[in-house]
Amino acid sequence: MRLRLLFALTFPISLFPFPVLAQKRAITFEDYIALKAVSDPQLSPDGKWVAYTVSAPSLQDNRNVARVWVAEVATGRARQLTGGGPGSDRQPRWSPDGKTLAFISTRDSGAQVWVLPIAGGDARKVSRLPEGAADPFWLPDGSGLLVVSDIKWPLNQEIDQRNGAYPTEARIWTGLMWRHWDDFRAGKRQHLFRVDLASGTATDLTPVDHDVPTIGTGGDGDVAVSPDGKEIVVAMHGDTTVADNTNVDLFRLSSAGGAGGEPLCLTKNRGADNTPRYSPDGKWLSYLSMQRAGFEADRLRLMLVGRSNGQIVGQPVDATAGWDLSVGTYSWCPSSKCIYAVVEERGRDNIYRIDLPGYKRTRIITGGVNTAVRVGPDNRTLAYLHQSNTQPPEVWIFNRTAKALSHHTDSAVATLDLPALEEFGFVGALGDSVFGWSQKPPGFDAARKYPLIYLVHGGPQGAWLDNWGPRWNYQMFAARGFAVAAVNFHGSTGYGQKFTDAISQHWGDYPFEDLMKGLDVAARLPYVDSTRMGAAGASYGGYMILWMAGHTDRFKVLVDHDGVFNPVSMAGSTEELWFTDWEFGGSVHRNRELYEKWSPLNHVNNWKTPLLVVHGQLDYRVDLSEGYQAFTAAKRMGVEAKFLYFPDEGHWVLRPRNRRIWWGTVLDWLEVHLNETPHP
Repeated sequence: MRLRLLFALTFPISLFPFPVLAQKRAITFEDYIALKAVSDPQLSPDGKWVAYTVSAPSLQDNRNVARVWVAEVATGRARQLTGGGPGSDRQPRWSPDGKTLAFISTRDSGAQVWVLPIAGGDARKVSRLPEGAADPFWLPDGSGLLVVSDIKWPLNQEIDQRNGAYPTEARIWTGLMWRHWDDFRAGKRQHLFRVDLASGTATDLTPVDHDVPTIGTGGDGDVAVSPDGKEIVVAMHGDTTVADNTNVDLFRLSSAGGAGGEPLCLTKNRGADNTPRYSPDGKWLSYLSMQRAGFEADRLRLMLVGRSNGQIVGQPVDATAGWDLSVGTYSWCPSSKCIYAVVEERGRDNIYRIDLPGYKRTRIITGGVNTAVRVGPDNRTLAYLHQSNTQPPEVWIFNRTAKALSHHTDSAVATLDLPALEEFGFVGALGDSVFGWSQKPPGFDAARKYPLIYLVHGGPQGAWLDNWGPRWNYQMFAARGFAVAAVNFHGSTGYGQKFTDAISQHWGDYPFEDLMKGLDVAARLPYVDSTRMGAAGASYGGYMILWMAGHTDRFKVLVDHDGVFNPVSMAGSTEELWFTDWEFGGSVHRNRELYEKWSPLNHVNNWKTPLLVVHGQLDYRVDLSEGYQAFTAAKRMGVEAKFLYFPDEGHWVLRPRNRRIWWGTVLDWLEVHLNETPHP
């Protein structure tokens, strides 16, 4: 199916805020699922337009339908650029001359690259890769694009020979990392292809027995092309075994393909090196680097190394030396004299400008979560995503001041009572300052006391941010009449690397102490009923729910989503073995004592609190068996328990209908055990 460019600028009323005369109300699941998700802003080369993706969840189709939009920076006028027909359109990318927009569409034969002339005309399919395409990246001369695609590897496999004329669904593998997150990787590789714009010919630039770019400890965009188009740098795990270490390096290859020979390793660090970028003048190659081998949550340093005549010159320099925070993503200025970096800091994602030379750091944008930064040709104008607990993500523009460019959720949000987060602090484990968030319920009445939902984040090296949660949303919990509290305990990111490091080999003591002291603070809030408190968490947060079940009776109800019940069995069923090796001081057979020390399994005799267990069949990070074990233990202890099982979900619940079931089941479970008058 061909798609015509939508020429007319349209201005649906729903895109613009309007005064609300009616009283605001609490958000419902129907409100929540109807909110459009704005993502992936891309600033045009001339800085006049921003292309971005808008996704709308569909309960009817049980999928998210995405379309590409474009907005004019000067006026804010926006129009939908792709629409109609089956499938979704996402990942818009401007051609170097700004005349063409490439994007990934699933409208015909899976996910493929399509191109659309901005001046008007038909969208045209360019790639025809058997396993589809992702992550398009233009070559500097506009002659083609780089894309990532899965391929069968090796071509002739043992299972093919054994199947013969009678194919089966059986799989055979001989190496580790045979599955990842929710994807079976046995028998396939991810490779980098060059797709010619005129002919659609796809050339595998990385015909090696590795995933290119890497899978596991990769960064935010692990492919870069030099400004002259002669070379490509990718982040790749070059070791024979990848499941038990994080030794990702940068490799250089020729954009011509086979003529360039084998990929050349550019970094020697045993930790993970990823997210390569060339400076626009070609004089620098930058990347992010973790120094410690085997640790996936080490501080991400922004490294720069000089280039001359296509060769690396000198030693890499840490542009963030002396800083205790990590650079999450970053973008070069067109002048090559500055870099804009996203840095998580105390529950927020802030944008910093780093000037070259000298590496002076200046915080430019703060408040809420600010990500996906694109820099205009004046080196000062920024397009980025902004969100907060009261505002879903929208495209914003910064030029001396910040303002919203897109308004896809404004009218819906204007009708809702969405209380803001409030920060609180206390002295936690090791005498350190610990911080958390609290939120009042909608329709707040200071004369009332409300039950409390205590949220525990995963990671464990993660954090609760001032953001609009796409899965765990503070407002959705509060909407049922709950007060909400969430603590960034030891192990959380954004408070310095020492604070992040503290959780490793200490899963059950420092974080638990922080959480109990934070609960003391939350329970003393004048509007909280300390006799009606429940806790919920996912991943490590689910682990902590199970740990708390055996160590405190302060909660009346618990929710464990994809939590670790038995670290010993988790270590044998998870895919990224470096994770459990680091967190528990080695493999199970070398350091079983620590695995047992922090195992919720060993404290089930103390379990009394009603427990909801949620788990997905396709969760390969924390295997489904962890949920089975937790539920079985609860039932055998005579604890009231319920299991919510998703056969088609992994570590997260993503499908719209499943999200509806998740929220309904979780909120009803909490309400039945906490509210004096349960929701009908």
